[in-house]
Amino acid sequence: MARKNSTRKAAAARGKSAERKSGAARGAGVAKPAVKPAPKPGPPPAPPAPKLKFRGKLLENEPLSRYTTYRIGGPARYLLNPAEVEDVEKALQFAQDKGVPWLVLGLGSNVLVKDGGFSGLVIRLGKGLDKFEMKGATGIVGAGMPTPLLARRTAEAGFAGVERFIGIPGTVGGGVYMNAGAHGAEFAEVVTEITVMDAKGKLKQLTRKQIPFKYRTSGLGQVIVLEAKLGLGEEAPAKLKEHQSRLLRWRKAGTPFDQPCCGSVFKNPSGGTKTAGMLIEEVGLKGFRIGGAHVSILHANYIVNTGNATAADVLKVIDQVRKTVAKKLGVDLELEVKVIGV
Repeated sequence: MARKNSTRKAAAARGKSAERKSGAARGAGVAKPAVKPAPKPGPPPAPPAPKLKFRGKLLENEPLSRYTTYRIGGPARYLLNPAEVEDVEKALQFAQDKGVPWLVLGLGSNVLVKDGGFSGLVIRLGKGLDKFEMKGATGIVGAGMPTPLLARRTAEAGFAGVERFIGIPGTVGGGVYMNAGAHGAEFAEVVTEITVMDAKGKLKQLTRKQIPFKYRTSGLGQVIVLEAKLGLGEEAPAKLKEHQSRLLRWRKAGTPFDQPCCGSVFKNPSGGTKTAGMLIEEVGLKGFRIGGAHVSILHANYIVNTGNATAADVLKVIDQVRKTVAKKLGVDLELEVKVIGV
């Protein structure tokens, strides 16, 4: 009997132990995970940058053939006609915000825009930046003023120094930047000071000594010419206007002034006695044609658009001229026209 009671007690103890273990197991299965603290709120998102507003007109996918003397060229992704200096500064910020390149255009001479156009921003200087005033014999001129108009106004006022620029088909800003010239004169001879804007939108004044002018270049780098001061002399208006009339008669007789072109295509070789036009004529390429582009029969350093030329046509003519002159005369012709785009 004692043995049976002992057996019952042992079985009961084993049952309670198993029940305790089972309860512990059930409790472990339903335990809740520890609650993590909520993350601290971060700073609010930055507000979007304010949209730039221009006084001038901003266009998109604008054909550049409308703005070049060649009447050739594909579209610009953006084109701005600034109405004031502040627009130019905003334009540089706009290009930076969009992540696109920029370039400056005046009257569109001395440039050839490729058929694929330009994938960035074109800043076209003209009205609004075409200031003109005389302080004594110093001309203060905005970059957007047409150079022929400058030549006429100064001649009419009796000031000499730029009257020979009457045939330069560009703006003063482009003329200074490229050190344009005609009939033995160039901008480097009359510039005394210029105002430029650098790529960061900062204005700077540079004296003539600070500008490394050379033949058909100012060496200014990536800046925008906004204004120029020109040191002029005094001369009788009638004499200056007569001189201009002679120059215009010569230009009309000797150049295709009334056909779409860029002006001189090649620089005159340094140290030689022959101009680029003389060399091209000497190798027999006057009148040479590819597509709608041909070497002018009036002046061989002009390649004209006969009405349906593409930039590709002009570039092929340029290539043929350079190869032929180099092969026959041993002279490497350097481009004066600036080729833009893709």
